[in-house]
Amino acid sequence: MKNTILFSLIVMVFFAGCDQKEKTSEVDLAAEKMQIENVLDQYVMANENQDFSIIETIWAEDDDIVLFGTDMDEKLVGWEQIKSAIQKQFTTLDSTYISIQEQTINLNKFGTTAWFSEVLNYNFIYEGKSMSYEGIRFTGVLRKTGGNWELVQGHLSIPADVDFATENNE
Repeated sequence: MKNTILFSLIVMVFFAGCDQKEKTSEVDLAAEKMQIENVLDQYVMANENQDFSIIETIWAEDDDIVLFGTDMDEKLVGWEQIKSAIQKQFTTLDSTYISIQEQTINLNKFGTTAWFSEVLNYNFIYEGKSMSYEGIRFTGVLRKTGGNWELVQGHLSIPADVDFATENNE
């Protein structure tokens, strides 16, 4: 009798594991990818329109999320630091226009974690002067929580022309 119960439990665990595997393969990764693309588009529009309420829905409000900015010392950890930096940006810049190029989005097979890269052209008014940064690289990680995709990590960098030539190499 004990062997029958043990065997039944082993079979149930095995089939429960198989059932879980079937469920994960049912994730529509193409649909998830479109949702992520929409979130990233919303993030651009929220920055252009300085709509902080949308920004709050896109970033996870956790203490361990990270955003590296373009300044050498700009490592923001936690929602409060990121929130403060974005609010400061909104009070400093006007007439922002951002275009996305070369966007790539990847997902894990479960459709719960995604990573992206994109190149941005960033145009804005700063202290009355028109400014433009071409080719800003933006990478990040999103996670799906409660049916919504949230940014949990981001990194912005500005390409630089670095000349490694020395007098001996010229």
